[in-house]
Amino acid sequence: MATHLALLRGINVSGHNMIKMEALKTTLEGIGFENVQTYIQSGNVFVDTDDENAAAVGFKIKQEIFKAFGHEVPVVVIGKSDLEACFKNNPFLKENEIDFKKLYVAFVSKELQKENRNELKISQFKPDEASIDASRIYIKYSVGAGKTRFDQKYIEKKLNVTATIRNWNTVTQLLQLYEQR
Repeated sequence: MATHLALLRGINVSGHNMIKMEALKTTLEGIGFENVQTYIQSGNVFVDTDDENAAAVGFKIKQEIFKAFGHEVPVVVIGKSDLEACFKNNPFLKENEIDFKKLYVAFVSKELQKENRNELKISQFKPDEASIDASRIYIKYSVGAGKTRFDQKYIEKKLNVTATIRNWNTVTQLLQLYEQR
């Protein structure tokens, strides 16, 4: 049985796409997922299933959310290795006196090719900084996530992907939850 972490984008934000986590858990259990566990209201859901295909699991979750709640919610499904890579590959963790409240990770729905990475034009967002690997974008905001144009909408438009961003505290907690499973 495989454990997947589904990252739902844009639920329970500013009164939009409201979904209670207990209702989501019950809904996903109802379609055959096991050991369903949610973390905070922003849409982080662990599921166990015989299906090894992360994209298929994400599609199934997306369909069921639309059917049960009427919301079109993008879903990015990642594995434990994706979270572990965040700690290994995040270049901002090597800096002295890093403010973890300004660190974020954008998880994207497909592997980024080198030519796609140039499309982001990160330098135009200074003093915000970003570093990219295969399917993650590590972000260090100078002021905060709410005051930048380098956001999920921009990333999706430039790279033609589904993206969802999590703060560093959430990434850390999600890895701990994965390890406890």
